[in-house]
Formats: sequence, structure tokens, C-alpha cells
Amino acid sequence: MSRYCLALDLRDDAEAIRLYDEYHAAVWPEIKASLYAAGVTDMEIYRSANRLFMIMETGPGFSFEAKAAADAANPRVQEWEKLMEDFQQKLPWSRPGEKWVVMEKVFKLGINTDV
Repeated sequence: MSRYCLALDLRDDAEAIRLYDEYHAAVWPEIKASLYAAGVTDMEIYRSANRLFMIMETGPGFSFEAKAAADAANPRVQEWEKLMEDFQQKLPWSRPGEKWVVMEKVFKLGINTDV
């Protein structure tokens, strides 16, 4: 299992944030199916004001590149992504074409862990 933490901002607009939360209270079944098919085993998204933080756990063989290719070939995922773009804004330091930015772990506390 691998765990990824990612960040993204929403537009700083109360109505956009409300709608984003509403859509995520009932994520389309096809979106969930595409995540499972790509090897995502668990996902949580947290929000503080307009900053989003995603924790994504994946099984063996998961690849961001393979997930992107599968998403590009899935019209329903493309519809969802287009809809979400209306609410989202890229982080200032994101690379071209990058939406969610993978975060770097800087600290871990745990029994019997060094990092």
C-alpha cells in the first residue's frame, strides 16, 4: 500500500465552495468505479476554507500516469473533471497541466518509526 497526500485550492467563493462540498457528498458512481479500477483503495478529502487536502491510499501497481490515461479515455470522468474545474484553482507552484499537487512529508510521529 502507498499513501499520497495532495493539495489543491478552490476558488475563494462561498457559493463555489458550497457546490463543491455538495457534489462531493454524492460523488457519481462512475467516478468511484474509476478510482477503484485504477487501484485507489481509500480516499479522503478535507477542506479548510478554500484549501483542499487529499489523502489517497493505493494498492500495488498504482500509477498516476495510468490513472490519467484511463481518465482521458472515460467520458464520464472527463465530464466530472470539467465540472470540478469550475470550482478549483491551481496552486501557484503547480506545474503546467498539474491540478492536485503531491505534498512532501516533513514529519511523522509513530511508535517504532524513524521517519
